[in-house]
Amino acid sequence: MSTVPPAATDDVEVAITAAPEPARRKEEVAALVQRHGALAVLVLVVVVSSFVFPSFGTADNLSNIVVDQSFIAIVALGMTFVIISGGIDLSVGSVFALGGVVGAWGSQHGIVVGLGAPLVLCGAIGLLNGLLVARAGMAPFIVTLASLLGARGLLLALSDEGETTYKVPPTGLFHQLGADVLGLNLSVWVALVLFVVGGLVLTSTGFGQSVFAVGGSEDAASLMGLRVTRTKTAVYVLSGLLAGLAGALNAAWVSSGVTILGTGMELDVIAAVVIGGTLLVGGAGSVVGTAAGVLLLGVIQNLINQVGSLGSSVQAVVSGVFLIVVVVLQTMLSRTRRL
Repeated sequence: MSTVPPAATDDVEVAITAAPEPARRKEEVAALVQRHGALAVLVLVVVVSSFVFPSFGTADNLSNIVVDQSFIAIVALGMTFVIISGGIDLSVGSVFALGGVVGAWGSQHGIVVGLGAPLVLCGAIGLLNGLLVARAGMAPFIVTLASLLGARGLLLALSDEGETTYKVPPTGLFHQLGADVLGLNLSVWVALVLFVVGGLVLTSTGFGQSVFAVGGSEDAASLMGLRVTRTKTAVYVLSGLLAGLAGALNAAWVSSGVTILGTGMELDVIAAVVIGGTLLVGGAGSVVGTAAGVLLLGVIQNLINQVGSLGSSVQAVVSGVFLIVVVVLQTMLSRTRRL
């Protein structure tokens, strides 16, 4: 039996230790860009745009961007958990609109019904999605697409095919949910609190680690003893609840339940989450990245409006191109990290 001289062994150990260093550094850079790239781009775009367009950096314009995006941000927070777990929720746009209509209807019976009814109903839709995906093993795309259609149909039934628009009483407490607090709409502060809590849950709790583990590999998560079914169900319930809450807050803001809202919203939400660095394959993402993605989309849309001669079609094209670029970059970064 041959042996290796001690000196040779030391040389081998040094070589093994030194060889992966460039690759490890490259992987760290790729991970950093993937996690915080959207935030860096957001800061750069805001700074440059403030010099190019004098009206962009005004307090009124920036507050309008934040308020407009606050509702999408709340929905995107729930979507972040779903996508990190390896799923997708296409129903959030219809659930958002349904939450607004039910919230406006319930506001006529007091704030408890106005806020509780959309949360219960939209949470139940999320629970149904979660059970069908986690327990029945159905594809998330198909399940949530069916929920999208079902929620929209329920909305039309409650509003007499869109003929009835429920108004929020101007003297009720529910109406105060759409009021300004410290210069910003209450929805902005609600979104901020939810993102702080969501970030802590995702990074500092066992549930958050389970979400990452399930998204990375369900089989591995099961072998680790994690409750995969419960985790997957919970993220869809969370998505439904947050979509319903955002819809109710929006109804309080506009003082009515608008039935045409939420159409295509799921695409904007998914785009914001992906732009924020959350991988569509699951297992990676952050709440901070999602917030940056939501604001970045809002800033881009606002800049297009600053030009003045460009319409909503251009906004859609720019958002689509931007999303493609981000997905390509994420794929390249993920490949770098694997290598």
